[in-house]
Amino acid sequence: MTAKIATGASAVLAWLDGTVRLLGNHSDRLDAINIFPVADGDTGSNLYLTARTAHDAVSMLDADDLGELLGLAGRAGMESARGNSGTLLAVMFAGFAEPLLGHQRLTGQLIAAGLDRARVRSWSALSDPVPGTMLSIIAEAADAAAETVMHSRIEPTSRAAVVEVLDAVCAVALGAVVATEAQLGPLATAHVVDAGAVGLLLTLDALRAAVTGEAFDDDRYAPLHGYGIQDPHITANVRPESGVEVMCTIALSPLEAATLRAELDAVGESVIMTAVNETDDGYRWRVHVHVPREEDALEAIGRAGEPVNVSVTDLCTHEG
Repeated sequence: MTAKIATGASAVLAWLDGTVRLLGNHSDRLDAINIFPVADGDTGSNLYLTARTAHDAVSMLDADDLGELLGLAGRAGMESARGNSGTLLAVMFAGFAEPLLGHQRLTGQLIAAGLDRARVRSWSALSDPVPGTMLSIIAEAADAAAETVMHSRIEPTSRAAVVEVLDAVCAVALGAVVATEAQLGPLATAHVVDAGAVGLLLTLDALRAAVTGEAFDDDRYAPLHGYGIQDPHITANVRPESGVEVMCTIALSPLEAATLRAELDAVGESVIMTAVNETDDGYRWRVHVHVPREEDALEAIGRAGEPVNVSVTDLCTHEG
């Protein structure tokens, strides 16, 4: 197995490619159990479309810097992110990329640092982070990586250390996904795990597969309640939410961004604001919010600046 281990730029590109394939192959299953934070049945589709955008942005890029590759993928994903789950996936890619800048090979320590930074970026992006979601999975994965690096007896820069860390991360992430069912009331009632959490587990498994060359093992997902459901959707039995999801990108200073976040928190829910990249006067921010009426968000956003990439989606629409 050692001869197959990949840790360079090809591994990052293979990770993104594998993530797209796994999410595409499982999008129907994730849509079917998507009932949190709203039962709109689109988590799988949103994750897949966001991952595909991230992958396509770097698929033809000739670069050896792992942070450059993954950072560009994360920024591209954020600019065109779909929904809560897609936004968080792109944020996690961008966060993971930060410690990798200037490096051409993955190590166990870099993976641990990347997961920790991904945790910080994703948890801070939400105004009201909720356990039992993708956030719990990235937190558990980051802890597992750090613990493995700390207690490992393997040479830290070796390829074996990379595999050791990823084995621990994927094992702990699976248990964390199983635990989501008991962490959120709607999931416990429906007897399913969180759809976004499964999507992140698929993403972590794609990373391990890209490094080791081993095939994806669908059998290990058997403990996940609801994982085998494709039709009919669980969402069909849940009362649909009213309101809309508003997303956009906008250039603001940190103070202006904090003000906009507070205004969106006052009129809506599921507020996500994360910096895409730095500008001369501040940052470009990706904004996500659920509101009763689109005007509630668009008026606040318009007062803050000039948004681009604006999308408005009904929350009551069940897909699939």
